[in-house]
Amino acid sequence: MAARAGAGDRRWLLRLVIAFAFSQAAVSMARPAVSYRALALGADERAVGVIAGVYALLPLFAAVPLGRRTDRGRCVPLLAVGAVLIGVGCGLSGTAGSLAALAAWSGVMGLGHLCFVIGAQSIVARRSSPAEQDRNFGHFTIGASLGQLVGPVAAGLLVSGHDGAMGRTSALALVVSAGVAAVSLTCLRRIEAPVIPAGTTAGPGKKPKRRGKTEPAKKSKSKPGKVSVWRILRTRGVPSGILVSLAVLSATDILTAYLPVVGEERGISPTVIGVLLSLRAAAAIACRLVMTPMIQRMGRTVLLTGSCLLGGLLCAGIALPVPVWGLALMLVALGFCLGVGQPLSMTTVVRAAPEEARSTALALRLTGNRLGQVAAPASAGLVAGIAGTGAPFMMLGVLLLGAAGLGVRSTPRDPAPAPATPAPAKTPETPDEPPVPVDGRTDRH
Repeated sequence: MAARAGAGDRRWLLRLVIAFAFSQAAVSMARPAVSYRALALGADERAVGVIAGVYALLPLFAAVPLGRRTDRGRCVPLLAVGAVLIGVGCGLSGTAGSLAALAAWSGVMGLGHLCFVIGAQSIVARRSSPAEQDRNFGHFTIGASLGQLVGPVAAGLLVSGHDGAMGRTSALALVVSAGVAAVSLTCLRRIEAPVIPAGTTAGPGKKPKRRGKTEPAKKSKSKPGKVSVWRILRTRGVPSGILVSLAVLSATDILTAYLPVVGEERGISPTVIGVLLSLRAAAAIACRLVMTPMIQRMGRTVLLTGSCLLGGLLCAGIALPVPVWGLALMLVALGFCLGVGQPLSMTTVVRAAPEEARSTALALRLTGNRLGQVAAPASAGLVAGIAGTGAPFMMLGVLLLGAAGLGVRSTPRDPAPAPATPAPAKTPETPDEPPVPVDGRTDRH
């Protein structure tokens, strides 16, 4: 039965990763294309920053209500709505004839991406035991990295600035990204287990479904609404996880939006820029494949702090006039460092938050991400307009160095299980969690 449950877990997680990869590929393809289309419509560095910030403006206000709704109900409908909004935002961005319209449809795309991510993260949190969270969240974020690997390359191949064709080719890239988002809709079946009424047994071989859905169904009617946002934010570990995630995602977002601007200034073609962004995503995939061994060897606190520290130094190095091969090496190392932050911040928030409000806590984490995506690009645009296109990367370096300091406090709970690991390690197969600590205490006495 254990083998059967494991296979089922792999199937739902694999389908979720594939769906997330397509939706993220659409967004990762559209973001550089939006920047190129804005440049074709006459935007300067400040306007590109504002448009990149509008992408996160609507999600900034919608994240917590969507998280509340997800705590009380199913997640797959939110995934479907997100995929549709991503497609609509991408497609209509390609037809936008003004910077205002381009910014508005970019905001719709950002709202769709938020819906998809909240629903997907909530499914992983519900269907993963504490021992599986690091692994499952790491594998889940591989879907994002796969999309970030393919999307920029596809955008770079489609967008061409020769003979004034950037306006037409960037519109083509946005329309194609809308089609890619539609593909994710075909992968949403059987990701979430069917609802099992209270008091109904799951039957043989279906224990994972019972664990994944009955528990939220029982608690969603009363408890989620009683857990205030203030109480979640005061929970130890949640604020630090949110702030670290904000810094890491802001770095990824500004890198995606501003590397095309740097490429235009340094004479680097859109195709090469797309390859550089994909190298960063490939390094993030490699990082997440070895996430569990790195945590076991280094610990969460050291791993999170060290990755943010090195990532800050690498971001600052991008501002230097290095050759393309040096830029490629820095982006590979930076992708490996930034790949650590997202899954570890998810695990930190999920473990710290009240069990009946995990979706709301994840939504608060995404609110912090979107706040960074609004403020960081706008600040980057202002800094770039004053000090040049390399200045935003210096700003990112400072932000990640600050996140390295927060990383020391982001996992204060992790050292606690370490002394207790020898005792539970002897009985890892027993799912009866409450009796284990009790027996351990009586043995000690």
